[in-house]
Amino acid sequence: MKTPIDKNLAAQPDTTRRRLLLGGLGLGGMAALGVSPLGAAVAAQPEEITFAFGPDDSGSLQALIEAFNQEYEGRIRVRYQLMPRSTDDFYRQISSDFDVDSSRIDVFGGDMVWTAAFASRGYVTDVTARLNDAYGPGDFLDTPLNSVGYRNRFWGVPWYTDAGMLYYRRDLLESAGHDNPPASWDELARIAGDVRDKTGTKYGFVFQGAQYEGGVANMLEFLWSAGGRVLTGNLSTAAAFGMDVSSPNVITINSADSARGVSIARELIENGVAPQEVASFREEDATRAFLNGDAVFMRNWPFAYGLIDEKGSKLSADQIGIAPIPRERPGGNSYGCLGGWNLMINAQSSKQDAAWEFIRFAASPERQAQRARDGGFLPTLSALYDDEKLLEQVPVMALGRRAIDDARLRPVTPFYSAMSQRLAIAFNRVLRGELTGQQAVSQLQRELQLILDRRG
Repeated sequence: MKTPIDKNLAAQPDTTRRRLLLGGLGLGGMAALGVSPLGAAVAAQPEEITFAFGPDDSGSLQALIEAFNQEYEGRIRVRYQLMPRSTDDFYRQISSDFDVDSSRIDVFGGDMVWTAAFASRGYVTDVTARLNDAYGPGDFLDTPLNSVGYRNRFWGVPWYTDAGMLYYRRDLLESAGHDNPPASWDELARIAGDVRDKTGTKYGFVFQGAQYEGGVANMLEFLWSAGGRVLTGNLSTAAAFGMDVSSPNVITINSADSARGVSIARELIENGVAPQEVASFREEDATRAFLNGDAVFMRNWPFAYGLIDEKGSKLSADQIGIAPIPRERPGGNSYGCLGGWNLMINAQSSKQDAAWEFIRFAASPERQAQRARDGGFLPTLSALYDDEKLLEQVPVMALGRRAIDDARLRPVTPFYSAMSQRLAIAFNRVLRGELTGQQAVSQLQRELQLILDRRG
C-alpha cells in the first residue's frame, strides 16, 4: 500500500469489500463457476457495467473501452452510454437519471464543477479510501486532484484536465512582423487588426460566448484578467487557485474590476476584432473557424490542438502557436479557467468494485498517455509531464502544465449549476449589447446572493 495522499482523508477505513465477480452460491453460483445443476459446463457471464459520457470525436475513448473489454474479457464488460455533447444538457440528463432511475448508470465522466453538487446530494460514491490505497502523494497534479475533493473527502478520480488557452496563427503573425503573441487584450486587438489588414483574414479573434457553461468559462477569464472575482470561499485548497479566502461564501462580483473585465469582451466585438457571431459560438464553432484559416486568434481548450491534423483542417501544427490568456493590462495576471473531467461512481450502483476497476484502467498512465496522443486530452498524472517522448508527441502538454498551474477554479459551491445559468445569461447579454459590464455585474451580485440565501 502506498503512503496515503492525506492521512486525515484516509482515517476512515474502506468498508467496501471486493465481491466475487463470478456470483454467489446456489444454482446461480454453480452456473457462474462453469457447472450446471446437471453437470454440464457453461460459460461464465461477465459483469456488465454502464459508463456514461458524451461524444468523443477523437476516437480515443472508444479505443480505451475496447482495450478494457479485451483485457477483462470474461470478467467485466463496459457498455458505453452516449450522453449529450453539451455539458449543460449532460448535467440535466444525468441528474434526472439519478433522481428517477438511480441504478442504471454505474460509472460516468463528470465535469469537475459537478463535484460539490453531486457529493452533497449523495449521487456519487466516496472513494477516499480507495484513492489513498491506489495512489501516492504527488501522483496527480494538485489542481485536478482538488477538483474531486469536497468537505475533506474524495468523490472521484481526475481523468483529464483543461485550462483556457490562446491559440494564434504563428505564420500570420510572423509575416506581419510580430515576433510574439499578445500579452494583453489591447495588444491582441492591435495585432489582430494589423494582421487582418495585411493578410485579409476574416476574423481577428474567436471565442465561446454562447449561453452555456463554455461561455461562463470565457466570461471568468475576462473578469479575472482585470482583477475581478465572483465568489470567495473558505477552501483548504484555495491557495492552489489563487483565491481570496478571508470570508467564506461571499459574492464579490460587483466591482469596478469585474465590470471592466466583462466589458472587454463586448469592446472586442464593437471594435471589429471579434465577430458578433461569437455570442452564439461554442467550442466546435470557434475551432471550425480557426482550423479553416478564418481567424488570427482563438480562445479554446487543449483538445483543439488534437484536431489540427484531422480531416477538414486547413492548418498544420507548425502554423499554430499557443500562449496564455491575455491580461487586462501589462504586468497584470493571466488566468485560464480550469476545466477537465473526473471519473465517478454512482452511489446507488450495485457494481462498485467493477466500476472502480474501470476507473483504475481509464486513469492509468498508459491510457492517459494514449488519449493525450490521440485526442490532445491533458493528463492528470504528474509523471507523464516528465516523459520527454510524450511531450514531443503532444506539444500542447508543455504549455498545458503551466496553464493548469496558473488556472483558477470556477466557484466551488453545491449551488454552482444555478449560479452558472445566471452568469451565462448575463455574459451573453453583454456580448449582444443588451447590458453594459457594470449593469451585468450589479445584476449578478443580486441574483447570486439570492441563490446563496435561498439554498444555503
